[in-house]
Amino acid sequence: MTKISFIHGAPDRLQGAAGWLGSAWKQRRPVLVFVPQTPLAERMNQLLWTQPALGFLPHCPADSLLAAETPILLTQQLDTLPQDKLLLNLSDDVPQGFSRFEELVEIVSTADDDRLLARDRAKFYKERGYEVSFTPWEDAR
Repeated sequence: MTKISFIHGAPDRLQGAAGWLGSAWKQRRPVLVFVPQTPLAERMNQLLWTQPALGFLPHCPADSLLAAETPILLTQQLDTLPQDKLLLNLSDDVPQGFSRFEELVEIVSTADDDRLLARDRAKFYKERGYEVSFTPWEDAR
C-alpha cells in the first residue's frame, strides 16, 4: 500500500518542494514530480536550476531522452510512468493512479487555500484506508 506523507507549514509550496527535492537528491532517491499546471511547471523547473544558490538539482521532463539517467523528473500527466517509487504531488487534486507508487509526498504551504485543499486530499486518502503521516516543515528539511 502506498505510503503517504504530508509535509506542512512550508512558507511557499514550490520553494518548499525544491528544498525537499534537494534532500531527496542528497539521498539519491528518484522522484517523479507531478505538476500539471504549465505556469507552475515552468516555475518549478526554474527553481530547480537556481536552488541551491550555487548549483542546480538534476532534473528534466519525464518524456525527455535523458529521463532514464535523471533522478528528478517533472511531468504534467501521469499516463506513462518512468518510475513508480516516489511521487511528489504539486497538484491541488488527488493524482490519478497515485496507488501505483510506493510513496506519495505532499508539500503544504501556510496559505489558507493550500491548507484547505490538502486537508481534502488527506481525508480522501484516509477514507480509503491509507496510512497518512504529517511532518512539520521544520522537521522535514
